[in-house]
Parts: sequence; structure tokens; C-alpha cells
Amino acid sequence: MTEFSTDTQVRPGTESDLEALTDIYNHYVRETALTFDTAPFTPGHRLPWLRSHPEDGPHRLLVAQDVRNVNGTGDGPVPRILGYATSSAFRPKPAYSTSVEVSVYCAPGAAGRGIGTLLYTALFEALADEDLHRAYAGITQPNEASVRLHDRFGFRHLGTYAEVGRKFGRYWDVAWYEKRL
Repeated sequence: MTEFSTDTQVRPGTESDLEALTDIYNHYVRETALTFDTAPFTPGHRLPWLRSHPEDGPHRLLVAQDVRNVNGTGDGPVPRILGYATSSAFRPKPAYSTSVEVSVYCAPGAAGRGIGTLLYTALFEALADEDLHRAYAGITQPNEASVRLHDRFGFRHLGTYAEVGRKFGRYWDVAWYEKRL
């Protein structure tokens, strides 16, 4: 577990996080074009996704949680998931095994507070000893905050797929970024 402040901890995701992680992702499904999924998920539908990210290995799921006592009762901390980062298989063919696709999702209200930076810092530290060569990220455009985050971590823009996805009645571009690991 990586601790960034007394209020925020980053740790591997577990099945007990599934409902909160599903809620965060469904916000982006319903409200944004940042994912091209178009129908919300149930936690049961997301369980295989969660299980495909073990605590070790190249495919990780890390969560950032606020451990402050949010209920104000003094009974101890009540963790709240602020966001998550993943590294996933880039493509299913064996020769791609040293490449991963990475992503970060912040809970509504947590964006712009450095949570993405904390998550990526922990993710790339966790991946440092893995047999990985490249990380890739696809960013629906426009999304200046995500572009800045990826620039900060040394990603370089490779190119843009023009109007590659249709959601909310319009077409969206996706810019692709690469980082050497």
C-alpha cells in the first residue's frame, strides 16, 4: 500500500470495492464520452473485469481512498473511493504481452485534486519490476486535464483516430499516447 497523505491511501483494489468502482465508472458511462461504453453496468457485470486485475503482475487495479472519518461520529475512518487506475492487456495476442493500456478514473468531485497523479505514481511504481516495455493510453478528445496528466508522466502523442466513436449523437476523436516503461 502506498500512502500519499494522512487522508489518502492508494492500495490494490479488492472485491469489496466493486460497488464503488462500478458507480464511478457508470458516472463516466452515463455523463461523458470519456468511455465508449453506452449502458451502465451492475457490479456483477464488472466482477470479471475486477478479477482480471490481480494484486501483482502487469495487469493491476489500484484505488485511491479517503480515509478521513466522513461520518463525523469519531468511530474511526470511513473510507471513500476517490478513484482508480488500471493497467490492462493492450491486445490479446501473445507478442503484445509486454505492453499495457492504462487508465485513470476519478470519482465525481475528486477530479482536479491530484488523485490521478497519485494513482499513476503508484501504478508506475508497481509496474517498474514487471516485464513491460510500453504503456498506452487512449484519450477521448477534448480532454485537456487527461492530456496534461499523461504529458506529466512522460507519455508522447502518437496520433489521433478521427471520429472513431459515436456517443450522445455525435462522433468523438481519440488521441493515443505512449510511454516507455
